[in-house]
Amino acid sequence: MVQLYGIVMTADSLQGIPSVSVTIKGGSRGTITNEQGVFSIVVLKGDKIEFSSIGYKPKLVEIPRNLEGNQYSMVQLMVTDTQYLPATIIRPRPTREQFERDFVNTSIPDDNLEIARKNTDEQTRRAMMKIIPADGQEAANYTLRKNAYKYTYAGQTPPINLMNPVAWGEFIRAWKRGDFKSKN
Repeated sequence: MVQLYGIVMTADSLQGIPSVSVTIKGGSRGTITNEQGVFSIVVLKGDKIEFSSIGYKPKLVEIPRNLEGNQYSMVQLMVTDTQYLPATIIRPRPTREQFERDFVNTSIPDDNLEIARKNTDEQTRRAMMKIIPADGQEAANYTLRKNAYKYTYAGQTPPINLMNPVAWGEFIRAWKRGDFKSKN
């Protein structure tokens, strides 16, 4: 195993390139360079290391098999890769009437604040709570809370809320609502 560390720089101006992907070819490990272009990764002797970044030509480097020691440093230069795109012609609307029609009929998507407002609406949340089942974490938390409450009074009688003012307030509100009237 070899500790490979180094810096990735532009070939023309020798400036560090941030966020270059440094991966072991044929493997599932890799890293990226920091803001100054510096990287560090553990590799094996003979591994092929691939450097790739948007806007630069990819480079493939092989770690020497006859390397002495367990550290290897390198300076990797990358050449800019220019991509030419086909020409785009932008034309105005043919007539003023068509522009006005399209301008009036264009639907503008909601911004992030409006989307958040819709997602946190009380009625929407209540409707979603009824149709979306509880996930595993919610079900586990509910079960653990229920068991914790049960174990709190294990082997003894749970307290009676006879002198609890909150319980009395709820009882009086339920009585005023008519919760205790017979339904017959």
